[in-house]
Amino acid sequence: MRIVSLFSGAGGLDLGLIQAGHNVIWANDIFIDAAATYRLNIGDHIDTRSICDIKSEEIPDCDVVVGGFPCQGYSVANSGRSATDPRNQLYKELVRVVMAKKPLYFVAENVKGLASLGKGAILQAIISEFKDCGYRVKHEVVNAADYGVPQSRKRIIITGIRNDLPEISLHPVSTHADPAIAPQFGLEPWHTVGEALAHFPEPEDGKHIYNHECSKYKLRFNGHMGHRYIDPYRPAPTVTARGDERGGVVVLHHPNNNRRMTARELAAVQSFPDDFKFIGTKTSAYRQIANAVPVALGRAIGIMLRDVAEILDQSQKMNVA
Repeated sequence: MRIVSLFSGAGGLDLGLIQAGHNVIWANDIFIDAAATYRLNIGDHIDTRSICDIKSEEIPDCDVVVGGFPCQGYSVANSGRSATDPRNQLYKELVRVVMAKKPLYFVAENVKGLASLGKGAILQAIISEFKDCGYRVKHEVVNAADYGVPQSRKRIIITGIRNDLPEISLHPVSTHADPAIAPQFGLEPWHTVGEALAHFPEPEDGKHIYNHECSKYKLRFNGHMGHRYIDPYRPAPTVTARGDERGGVVVLHHPNNNRRMTARELAAVQSFPDDFKFIGTKTSAYRQIANAVPVALGRAIGIMLRDVAEILDQSQKMNVA
């Protein structure tokens, strides 16, 4: 299907959708380094103007609109989070585009903390606005580890089907599970962070590998974000972009617990391919990676949309017959 992608960042979601067979025809993000990364690895169809300044008629018609709208105002990692944070209003741009383009489906992604902000009132308000656009809307919390991502990363997925379409369930089908229960459901065990990074040499021996520079930060172990012991036999904790454009970022410890991960390794934890190159400084690369939707989760969403499109196509054929 033809897909329009808002708040695309470096393109984790979009790459996953493309891997599932879809065509991302237009994308948008104002982070210049992320857009440069997107162009290098995915395509030149990304617009770097603020979405607030782009008229709806400038955006191409499409079958699906997707968007991981900015999450900093919702995240529990933000100690000062507030329902009045101006970043929380950017979802309205996604609503505007859905209203204008009337795609068959839309998919919005955000942090789990959105569900608890304002005691759930913010999420319900967002869902209500999408419903007013003419869609049947549902939401669920998914864990990226259940889709082959070597990371425990819980996110809210909001999906919408246009009201004139048949009743179809929009749900990305899990492929992995906790090793304790995976066999009984016929699923693969979670992909561990140790497995994901085992093929990378140490940075001093891998200087030929792009984005594989090591931070000199001295490790601390106090249980707080960015200072946790990493179990190599489990999925990594959530990769986070805590910090802003003027400061540093939080970077996970390597599972050897002797140093921080390189950007290349952190990208693997987000299930980016090893040949996906990030443009900009090391800090910029870390932030692009942490802000991304994991590629494998994006692929699962793409497969979900592909399966739904096939069901819709069969339904239409039966109606014609």
